[in-house]
Amino acid sequence: MDKFRAYRIDEQDGKIVAGFQELAIDDLTEGNVVVRVTHSTINYKDALAATGAGKILRRHPLNGGIDLAGVVVSSEDADFQPGTAVLVNGCGLSETVDGGYSEYARLDSQSIVPIPDGLDAHQAMQLGTAGYTAALAVHRMEQNDQLPESGPVVVTGATGGVGSIAIDMLAGRGYEVVALTGKASEEGYLKSLGASGILLRDELDLGKRPMEKAMWAGAIDNLGGDYLTWLTRTMDYGGNIASIGLAASPALNTTVLPFILRAVCLLGINSVDTPRDLRLAVWSRIASDLRPQHLDEIGGRTIDFADLPGSFQAYLDGKITGRIVVRIGDD
Repeated sequence: MDKFRAYRIDEQDGKIVAGFQELAIDDLTEGNVVVRVTHSTINYKDALAATGAGKILRRHPLNGGIDLAGVVVSSEDADFQPGTAVLVNGCGLSETVDGGYSEYARLDSQSIVPIPDGLDAHQAMQLGTAGYTAALAVHRMEQNDQLPESGPVVVTGATGGVGSIAIDMLAGRGYEVVALTGKASEEGYLKSLGASGILLRDELDLGKRPMEKAMWAGAIDNLGGDYLTWLTRTMDYGGNIASIGLAASPALNTTVLPFILRAVCLLGINSVDTPRDLRLAVWSRIASDLRPQHLDEIGGRTIDFADLPGSFQAYLDGKITGRIVVRIGDD
């Protein structure tokens, strides 16, 4: 195949430089499967990588994009024949291997997931890492005995991709969901996804005691910092906190008291390095019992590949609600 277009991130004189380049397959990191990429998406992590606001890439240069969906064009693995519709999320994309912001990707077959029945490439990227992370959090919580009848589950960073999809998934499973957000204007959006209550960050009393009044049976936290500390203090007996992000802070200042007196469980969620069997099981659930009911509302915006560079800053500024799909090529 001839040259193709990719959005490449490099480091020059200690600064991140990113832009479109023409590449050939041999310019890509090694892999045994070549995929023609049709769709990708933008995550907060992608914005950090492309702008240099966060140190994401572990080698340079690399194509950006921690998600991709497309069609196999050549393969050395019999499990992935040409024409197979596939997706990849995490697995080192845009960290150690070339990512999804490219018209073609060369990948290790162990990182590739066949797009489950009932989803297409566009829907797979409406979900992307955000949807997968939300589903992995719910899956881990339910493995740890989370049940709808246990009580309400609070989701922080609720208007983001992970938060929006988590609310939808939890509500679809019958949970009472409370959304914690800094965007009062998005109350209608959050309730349309299934949130039964809204907490505004500016009005929240985080408290100071090692344990506060028990309020929650579970939580999915995108913020970290003082908000995660507050969750440990306000979790009910046996409650699960799925820790996903650090949009507020990577710090956690708490005591052991919630863990030894209320049996609170803090579950770390890593969407990048998930073992393959678990990754396949979670994507299967995403296409079945965890399938969001409002995916077009959450991920209803699509941009062309050419418009990608101007789309990152809004993520860093916290101005994005839901998900944006990037159309890389034709289906």
